[in-house]
Amino acid sequence: MNNIVAIVGRPNVGKSTFFNRLIQRREAIVDSVSGVTRDRNYGKSEWNGKEFSVIDTGGYIKGSEDIFEAEIRRQVELAIDESDVIVFVVDVEEGITPMDEEVAKLLRKVTKPVLLAVNKVDNAMREKDAVEFYNLGLGDYYTIAGMNGSGTGELLDALVDLLPEAEAPDENAEALPRFAVVGRPNAGKSSFINALIGEDRYIVTDIAGTTRDAIDTKYNRFGFEFNLVDTAGIRRKAKVKEDLEFYSVMRSVRAIEHSDICILVIDATRGFEGQDQSIFWLAEKNRKGVVILVNKWDLVEKDTMTTRDYERKIREELQPFTDVPILFVSALTKQRLLKALETAVEVFENRKQRIATSKLNETMLPIIENMPPPALKGKYVKIKFCMQLPTPTPQFVFFCNLPQYVKEPYKRFLENKMREIYNLSGVPIDIYFRQK
Repeated sequence: MNNIVAIVGRPNVGKSTFFNRLIQRREAIVDSVSGVTRDRNYGKSEWNGKEFSVIDTGGYIKGSEDIFEAEIRRQVELAIDESDVIVFVVDVEEGITPMDEEVAKLLRKVTKPVLLAVNKVDNAMREKDAVEFYNLGLGDYYTIAGMNGSGTGELLDALVDLLPEAEAPDENAEALPRFAVVGRPNAGKSSFINALIGEDRYIVTDIAGTTRDAIDTKYNRFGFEFNLVDTAGIRRKAKVKEDLEFYSVMRSVRAIEHSDICILVIDATRGFEGQDQSIFWLAEKNRKGVVILVNKWDLVEKDTMTTRDYERKIREELQPFTDVPILFVSALTKQRLLKALETAVEVFENRKQRIATSKLNETMLPIIENMPPPALKGKYVKIKFCMQLPTPTPQFVFFCNLPQYVKEPYKRFLENKMREIYNLSGVPIDIYFRQK
């Protein structure tokens, strides 16, 4: 898990410009108007071979009546809470303002290392003006110019030295499968995890990652043993309409990237919404096994066809990857929770299974002979041999004379046939065609 660096300061001192320079992309919106950034924005950066995540926050304003500014203040406090190192950005043009003093007061209470960055220092005169920032009582400062990047090297050298060393992975813990429970906050993720863990806390050991993003809980009950990763923060930002998807998905990316199986919890009373779909496709793109749990099933009015119709609706949204287990559970009444675990473990086994080359050829070549790829420009594609590649997720390669003529629909036909024969439920698979 990465170290986290938070960039804080009052509005309009150039935090987002500095953030964009660190992640080397123009991701945060930059404008001369004060208060553009509202949410915590996440990005990845690297310096001297050390990787870290950067959080850009909105400007911190104390005692304002504005609804957004109260929300931003909360976001800044969350970012400070979440990070390992804090970069406090101030503006040399305006000197120390009462608002800077407020932020400094907040940071002096924090036990984490704080680096003071004096921004907009792009000539020697301003270098002298920066001396007054010793008055903030935060020790030495670094002069930088976020716009053209001068001075950022020294600041980053100091920053990288302060980052905690990445802990050596515990061999035993690494071997356990990692199941990330993802979904919107009110989908009942936490109740699901609480219901699984129960009150007998002694069988749970918390291995906290270096971030507050995902906490691994070792789970060993009923013959199962794995790491449950609780992803606390896939938030739908109600205030920012356009960037809804972007922000909330950013929060779940890391948890999904580091897991083996994603247990996607959705709220039965709300249906399978765009937000859930974004998370699902993210897991699929990262080639993770997926299990969908429709939670709060006890709140839905049911008749004989409800389950079937609901499942069909979800599968329509998931086209073309429809071979995904969908379970209807209730964390409150503990309905089918064990079944959900069994299914997740089964998907994990499916994901790491190896199919012998001889067996694969025995089953697939007769199917290909009966239904060869359609001829293109009068040329016939002959598939001679297939095998599974030695990769962590199932990938198969088919050797033929004209791989460039095999189109997507035929790939899907082969994938569907393989799913019928082998148990690959919940696992995305890749099929490649190569020149024999």
